[in-house]
Amino acid sequence: MTFTKTVHLPVDVDEAFALITQPERLRRWQTVSAQVDLRAGGTFRWTVTPGHLASGTFTEVEPGKRIVFGWGWDGSDEVAPDSSTVTITLSPVGGGTELTLVHEGLSEEQAAMHAEGWNHYVARLEKAAVDTDAGPDEWAAAPENLDPIVSAEASLAVLQGVLLRLTREDQVKQTPCEEYDCHALAEHLFGSIVTVGGWAEVEVVNPEEGSLENRVAVMADTALTAWRARGIEGTVEGPAPDFPAVAAISILSLEFLLHAWDFAQASGQELNVSEELASYVLGLAEQIVPGARGAAFGPEIEVDGEASAMERLVAFTGRRPLVAA
Repeated sequence: MTFTKTVHLPVDVDEAFALITQPERLRRWQTVSAQVDLRAGGTFRWTVTPGHLASGTFTEVEPGKRIVFGWGWDGSDEVAPDSSTVTITLSPVGGGTELTLVHEGLSEEQAAMHAEGWNHYVARLEKAAVDTDAGPDEWAAAPENLDPIVSAEASLAVLQGVLLRLTREDQVKQTPCEEYDCHALAEHLFGSIVTVGGWAEVEVVNPEEGSLENRVAVMADTALTAWRARGIEGTVEGPAPDFPAVAAISILSLEFLLHAWDFAQASGQELNVSEELASYVLGLAEQIVPGARGAAFGPEIEVDGEASAMERLVAFTGRRPLVAA
């Protein structure tokens, strides 16, 4: 079976090509993170939604015109990487670009499933072509089968949405963490990702250029890729001898989601996070925070019974909302 979809994008072919191939652009409409080696024989791996990784190999790359790549899902026996083929062609039309996507090599059931996915994400691509960013993806907000790695991916998606909207003026604004303004908190976050990645025996390199969102995305993807390969069993040489690996990787969920809240508070943004994710991360916090109070976390703050999961999470970690000026 074959799925085909054609849409008109109000951008030129070069911009359209960037939207479908560059990791920083892909994160605006289709992926949480993306690794792309854009050449014939090069590979890609996209975390489309937390816990769901698409991957394959590029067979044709014509900048501004066409890409062809194998498609499949990591860990899937039914649609394995490179078991089907996606062709995207771009043509200049009426002051914009006509994009046609053809997905071949699927069974009838697989074609129906992928049609739902492509319709969802191509609609987001159309929005990103107009607004540069499609906004939060509800499919990524409350992923199924949460575990510490999937939770970190989902928390990263929330954080990235906040980082995208930070401005240069926000750098000096105070966060709910008394010792950090936004710039200092970003530096702290870089260090945390390097440390947690190191516990999975990978060297996480700070790109030192590009937007804050891009630097965090690239670093986090390196760390999470290593943790997926390692798994969460056993212990690591973490903050204590024989530190449980499951606790080590759980720190990333706390770092990403709590600091998303910190940055949002400092910059006056509304935080978009599901009750499911915040509740899960609160459960992780209940295993980690008590042993770190007085150092990384302050005393727990009481909240009323109507508080959301995110409000309970920040209160549990000793945070108070900033008072509006």
